[in-house]
Amino acid sequence: MNWKSRQVTRWLILLNGLFLVVWVNMLADTWPVRVDLTEEGRYSISAPTKELLKNLDEVVYVEVYLEGELPSNLKRLQKSIRETLEEFSVYGGKNLEFTFKNPVAGGSRQAQEKMMMELSAKGIQPTDLSYTKDGNTVRRRLYPGALISYGGREAGVMLLKGNKGDGNEELLNQSIEGVEYNLAYAIKQLVNNDRKRVGVVVDHYSIDTLALAGFQSLLMEKYEVSAIQLARQVQPLAGFDAIVVAKPSVEFSENEKYLLDQYVMSGGKLLFFIDALSVDMAGAEGAGTIAFPIEHNLTDLLFNYGARINQDFVQDLSCGEFLVIDGMVGDQPQVKLIPWPFFPEVNRFSAHPMVKNLDAVIFRFTSTIDTVKADGIVKTPLMFTSERSRVLSSPVRVNLNDIRGGINPEAFNQGSQPVAYLLEGPFNSLYRNRALPRGVNKTGFREKGVPSKIVVVADGDFIRNELNPENGQPMELGIDPISQKVYANKDFIVNALEYLMDDDGLILARNREVKIRPLDKQKIDENHTFWQVLNLAGPLVLLLLFGIAKMFLRKRKYTRF
Repeated sequence: MNWKSRQVTRWLILLNGLFLVVWVNMLADTWPVRVDLTEEGRYSISAPTKELLKNLDEVVYVEVYLEGELPSNLKRLQKSIRETLEEFSVYGGKNLEFTFKNPVAGGSRQAQEKMMMELSAKGIQPTDLSYTKDGNTVRRRLYPGALISYGGREAGVMLLKGNKGDGNEELLNQSIEGVEYNLAYAIKQLVNNDRKRVGVVVDHYSIDTLALAGFQSLLMEKYEVSAIQLARQVQPLAGFDAIVVAKPSVEFSENEKYLLDQYVMSGGKLLFFIDALSVDMAGAEGAGTIAFPIEHNLTDLLFNYGARINQDFVQDLSCGEFLVIDGMVGDQPQVKLIPWPFFPEVNRFSAHPMVKNLDAVIFRFTSTIDTVKADGIVKTPLMFTSERSRVLSSPVRVNLNDIRGGINPEAFNQGSQPVAYLLEGPFNSLYRNRALPRGVNKTGFREKGVPSKIVVVADGDFIRNELNPENGQPMELGIDPISQKVYANKDFIVNALEYLMDDDGLILARNREVKIRPLDKQKIDENHTFWQVLNLAGPLVLLLLFGIAKMFLRKRKYTRF
């Protein structure tokens, strides 16, 4: 083969290679193949999220407000958000666009304050951050969230969220774990025109309307909400994706229980917030008062499904505070806050996606829950008090004077107590092998149900919001009016309802786990010089050895001839 032929051959090989590269890229663009080699699949998104993005009819715009100068740990979160959105765009295609913005960059101070107020109104709350840079303390107000727009509607979503009690690094890691779900859930809320329908049983509770305003506002923001009066209900309960039984204080009749039972048998989902004992805090001063059992007539129904709320109260050293009068100065009462063990701050959760990475929630006079035998039912504890707890059996004496002189920590030695449970499976009817209540519609009676889910929380006040002491107006659910501490009661309620009604499994994205693999600081201090030298000299030595080896091979090749 002459020189010209060899040149032509080389050009043909080059052109064929270029054609092959272009062809492979076209195939990859049409049928993308992505391989995540990380152990926990941190660069993958769940199947329900992929389906959600593939079925977008219009463009989803995502504005992330994490831009500009950031400390290194928040840059990790920023990078994770960017990578997740890039993965979203693979499946959403042209129907997903995103950008990163600094909401306080440029513009006048008045414009910046206006932007801050708008973001806060949309649910993107500020975070005041202090960090060290070049030996100086830098303070910044950040808005670690995103504004998602679709079809003329908007939703704000916080992206820095988790259990604050676990420390800053763990909180950041939990935020990274939750990026996919938080973004996908917000998109789902905007995309779905057919909102889920939630019923609330309203003729059995005695909470003041103002104290339920936060709960009702939360439900109406996300779902179609209907009030259910069981006493007037003639036909079977139908058309509800879930039903909430909120703090019942009036006894349920057998006919009303039958309606709930048959709703569950047909696959309906129930969420109970129930008190076992009732206490009037107005009598807690002086000689104190006694907590008495509430006759709501639901004990046998829950027992049949596999759970029993005990007639007791849990006290916890990890608790909220209560405002009490501590003497008088002239004619003015002096008040102070005291730790109130009857208000457990629950910060211990199971690994279930409903409560994973949840921040602390507040209970007010909660009871313990036991599980009992129920064939085919899976029982999952969700929330626990701390290890420094104790259980007081009924009748329970409630007296503020008992703790005014201080709390004896040694008495809180009964360990962690479960206060919320998830029950799942094909439930058996309470009225199986029993005479049905008189007057009920017996048509279609089911002795055994299809698989369903029930959540039981042993505190009716879990859904109660506080009132602003200055104007008497209802505050947002989960905010303490004195300390201004924000509890995650609202997040739990939403997570519980989403899990109960989740047909596509999107909430399972909360199971994502990103493992922290910290370097050994002691080994770094001991061996940092060795690794610095290796990183600097290693490539040079390898290059030198490669050159020597190549020179040796060339010399050997030509000495043969």
